[in-house]
Amino acid sequence: MAQDHFEEVFEQYRRQLEEKSSINPPEGNSSLEYIVAVRKNDDGDLIAFKTNSGRELDYIQALNEAKQGLLAHVDIFHKYGRDILKSEPDGIKENNFVQLPLF
Repeated sequence: MAQDHFEEVFEQYRRQLEEKSSINPPEGNSSLEYIVAVRKNDDGDLIAFKTNSGRELDYIQALNEAKQGLLAHVDIFHKYGRDILKSEPDGIKENNFVQLPLF
């Protein structure tokens, strides 16, 4: 298969995800909150999160709720000797933490 075919298939997949995310809120357990906005410090580090219900969580609160499975569409990974909260790698740029609005 030609390289163009791989790129074409991936672009089609990405467009489908983008279309789906633009018309629907995140899927899954509808009772789970999800992150809709972020707050950064002067260095650009994420320091707080706002959920779709309007709750504002500091970084540790959000990390703990994610560990307990209370927040949808987030992942936790261990790097640099600590746990780090990250948006779920779903290929949709618009719902990445760095793309979310600030509050």
